[in-house]
Amino acid sequence: MKRFLLLLAALTIGLFAGCIQVETYVDEGQGIDTEVNQQFVIALGSNPTTGYDWEASYDETMIALVEKIYKEEAKEGVVGAGGVDYFRFEALKTGRAAITLVYKRAWEEEVIAQKVFAVHIR
Repeated sequence: MKRFLLLLAALTIGLFAGCIQVETYVDEGQGIDTEVNQQFVIALGSNPTTGYDWEASYDETMIALVEKIYKEEAKEGVVGAGGVDYFRFEALKTGRAAITLVYKRAWEEEVIAQKVFAVHIR
């Protein structure tokens, strides 16, 4: 039994050690410095219950959106509380690009927030 637990612990540590570390950015003032084929995440506070959502625009020849996930950060029983939108991108080729994110309602023209992230891909 002891041998089995040691083997299980070694396997678990090996799995976590092999995980790819993905940088997460929350401040547009931070430059995103990355490499081709490397992924990075931009995390922004959001509250879709109000109808507002982050929309991303970027040069699709330089950067690909891998996934967008919303995670609620409210405590149980709190209705209408916000959370975080996570945008996972992958760098496609070397150069410089920008990712512009606007926070707005899809049916309105008014933008209530805008963030621009500068990306340098090596």
